[in-house]
Amino acid sequence: MAQQAQPQQGERSMNARTGRDRQRYGPNGERLVAGVVPLNAERSHVLMIQSSSRKGWVLPKGGWETDEKTCQEAACREAWEEAGIECRIQKDLGTIEEKRSEATIRKHGLMAPKALYRFYEVTVTVERDTWPEQYKRERKWMSYRTARELLQDRPELSEALDRCSIIR
Repeated sequence: MAQQAQPQQGERSMNARTGRDRQRYGPNGERLVAGVVPLNAERSHVLMIQSSSRKGWVLPKGGWETDEKTCQEAACREAWEEAGIECRIQKDLGTIEEKRSEATIRKHGLMAPKALYRFYEVTVTVERDTWPEQYKRERKWMSYRTARELLQDRPELSEALDRCSIIR
């Protein structure tokens, strides 16, 4: 859908950030998470990635870190690390509170506090052939209907998808 390209020297890091040493937190202790809803130029498909923990399909997202000036910067970094894409932000989709209960979060082995998500609708400008998490995640272009079905157990991600301008 977007052009395929090889990374050039001096471009983005091929190392994905890990851990929560630099994680930002909100005033109520919630983890601040930045994410993208990556659309093709025609807005007919969304690029989904395979979850590294549960093997379902999700949207690229991750912690907004203290060395990042803006949430947009964090969202674009996550898009690169997890999906291997370069993108242009089109629209701020706003904040979405964590919908899962703490019991559900613990059931999946996560020890993190609830999250406050901020998603951005982006247009994918380049899909790289190599990216930091390429061996951990698959990526796949999907229609709204398919993506919505696969996100039914992740209401915060479904809400982000519903807020974007993808053709339904």
